[in-house]
Amino acid sequence: MNMKKHNFYAGPSILSEYTIKNTAAAVEDFAGTGLSLLEVSHRGKEFVAVNNEARALVRELLDVPDTHEIVFLGGGASLQFCMAPYNLLNLKAAYLDTGTWSSKAIKEARLFGEVEVVASSKDRNYSYIPKDYAVSPDSDYFHITTNNTIFGTEIHTIPETSVPLVADMSSDIFSRPVDVTKYSLIYAGAQKNLAPAGVTIAIVRKDALGKVNRPIPSMLNYQIHIDNDSMFNTPPVLPIYAALQTLKWYREQGGVPALQKKNIEKATILYDEIDRNRLFRGTTAVEDRSLMNVCFVMYDEYRELESAFGEYAASRGIVGIKGHRSVGGFRASLYNAMPRSSVEVLTEAMQAFEKTI
Repeated sequence: MNMKKHNFYAGPSILSEYTIKNTAAAVEDFAGTGLSLLEVSHRGKEFVAVNNEARALVRELLDVPDTHEIVFLGGGASLQFCMAPYNLLNLKAAYLDTGTWSSKAIKEARLFGEVEVVASSKDRNYSYIPKDYAVSPDSDYFHITTNNTIFGTEIHTIPETSVPLVADMSSDIFSRPVDVTKYSLIYAGAQKNLAPAGVTIAIVRKDALGKVNRPIPSMLNYQIHIDNDSMFNTPPVLPIYAALQTLKWYREQGGVPALQKKNIEKATILYDEIDRNRLFRGTTAVEDRSLMNVCFVMYDEYRELESAFGEYAASRGIVGIKGHRSVGGFRASLYNAMPRSSVEVLTEAMQAFEKTI
């Protein structure tokens, strides 16, 4: 019998059993059609219903107002690094640099106009969120990355600004309530809190579009995708179907507020153990700790034991905790589908390993 696995991978990452089971069943027989989900027309009424229901559930769970439209896109958040400025940057944009993905977004935006980096935490290896900065009021928008998967920091208080706000929420969307009215654009790759890799959500404020002077290619134009009900081209059918299952599961769990409560509980269990255990220490400013990606290392005097602890954890079915090379050590990703019981298995392994030293 295979040992139960506790999946802490940062992405693609854990999905609920509900999502996996229902998606697997649809791969065999989709909506009673006798055809696999993998081979049906995206224009057929059965999949059009999936696409519409999934977008409606995003609207319901995040309380998206009628001022905004929801579209499913390809290309991941990495394509949004280009697509956002293509559609929104006319002369100048402001960016907050809090990690690898925000710095990549800055690089892409510079192809379209002036980019002002209002603050950066690169000086301390992105271990904190900058707090004191000013955004030029003549900026077309201000871009933030709400959660930094690699470095384990998260923006817990959304900055107040007079300019339109754009956010990459790839790794914390649906983990906590969002005041969508404050944003002109929210985008998120699906492979952390929603679905298998291959689809990206964009929530676009309608009146933010049509203000740039450049022509925009159809595939990169938010308005084209909105006008075509997120069906301008063949969408990623399987990830969208899986996303619908996850969204249904979120609703069954009690919605985003209930998910946030569970996420706080899970993260607290692990951070408390990191702070208690004499072998480990966190790598980020305490006030900026992420609820989704918990980064930690061993104290210098125990650093040579990191590989031994990794093997010890693996022997207990714990997978995906190796830290990104930018930080080292360990990273435990606690996305919505991660059960509390798996976090407890990890903390128990940390306690047991400590006793062997």
